[in-house]
Amino acid sequence: MTSFLIGLHITVSIALIVIVLLQMGKGAQAGASFGAGGSQAMFGSTGGNFMSKVTVAAAVIFMLTSLTLAYFYGSPSSQTVMPSSVEAPASAPAPVQK
Repeated sequence: MTSFLIGLHITVSIALIVIVLLQMGKGAQAGASFGAGGSQAMFGSTGGNFMSKVTVAAAVIFMLTSLTLAYFYGSPSSQTVMPSSVEAPASAPAPVQK
């Protein structure tokens, strides 16, 4: 189960990176530097296109897999690399005083 989730998590994270890099910025039009794009607010309401909806879906899947993996690996039944008890270090010989 966890290996499937890890594979899905890696796949979705790579897809999310590619999807974000493929999108154009809001000010990417040619006339944006001359004030032609001033009618659109920076965070204004614009109709969501296909790429923005795919980005939201990938982000939701990424967050769900992150939370699920954190839950599985954070439970007490998960294996750990730390030993249950630590042995006392061997005592060093006392320094000789002259």
